[in-house]
Amino acid sequence: MTKVGLYFGSFNPVHIGHTAIAGYLKEFTDLMEIWFVVSPHNPLKKREMLLAGHHRLYMVELAIGSDDRFRASDIEFRLPAPSYTIDTLARLSEQYPYNQFSLVMGEDNLHTLHKWKNAGELVKRHPIYVYPRPGMTRKPNPLLDAILEKAVVKQVNAPLMEISGTFIRNGIKHGKEMSWFLHPAVWKYIQDMHFYEK
Repeated sequence: MTKVGLYFGSFNPVHIGHTAIAGYLKEFTDLMEIWFVVSPHNPLKKREMLLAGHHRLYMVELAIGSDDRFRASDIEFRLPAPSYTIDTLARLSEQYPYNQFSLVMGEDNLHTLHKWKNAGELVKRHPIYVYPRPGMTRKPNPLLDAILEKAVVKQVNAPLMEISGTFIRNGIKHGKEMSWFLHPAVWKYIQDMHFYEK
């Protein structure tokens, strides 16, 4: 059984914060592989400045290169929209019956779990690896508490990463040099394609 961590996100764009967290999870937990699951559109987020899925997937592929501990997945591009995590997990579990899938998420996403489709069922079947977010405090919420009581939540002491896609997109829009926050191949692709400039 291969333990696979599913790292969901829009990756708009994928940056060194994402890859550093994935690397930490691979080296400091029992996860054997990390799959970057590129979401066409998160139902809980706005579509603002969201690049087409194939561009975001390609940038993830550029960022992870030939490292076989990581994989870029387009599974949600082939599912009905909007995509829900429980449906994605059902499809992946069918396709890869010998993998044990876990969720990888930031602490901020853990705090919204009660808004997810069939969250109670999801957490019964799949452990959750949670990495810290700066300044996160959880407000009391009976719905969320009930879901988390059923969940296997593994807190991961990964470095705090205050880099976000919004920060990078805004920097590029204002003509800032943002190459230090991205894999060189991803930065070159963004420049060549003139992404996020307007």
